[in-house]
Amino acid sequence: MEEVRAMMAGNVWKIVVSEGEAVEADQDIVILESMKMEIPIATEDGGIVKEIKVQEGDFVNEGDLIAVIE
Repeated sequence: MEEVRAMMAGNVWKIVVSEGEAVEADQDIVILESMKMEIPIATEDGGIVKEIKVQEGDFVNEGDLIAVIE
């Protein structure tokens, strides 16, 4: 099981996958917006998105849990 975490602080601009969806290694999960830049957050391993822990518009800090991949 992989925990996808924020690499930096920012707002969740867009969630690009949904719970139950199959994802591949290095696939984007969410896109953060920080200082008017879009920063994609990707999974390291493939699997099924078990849980998305954020909603669009949420603010996350570095290290916050974004999603769980099984």
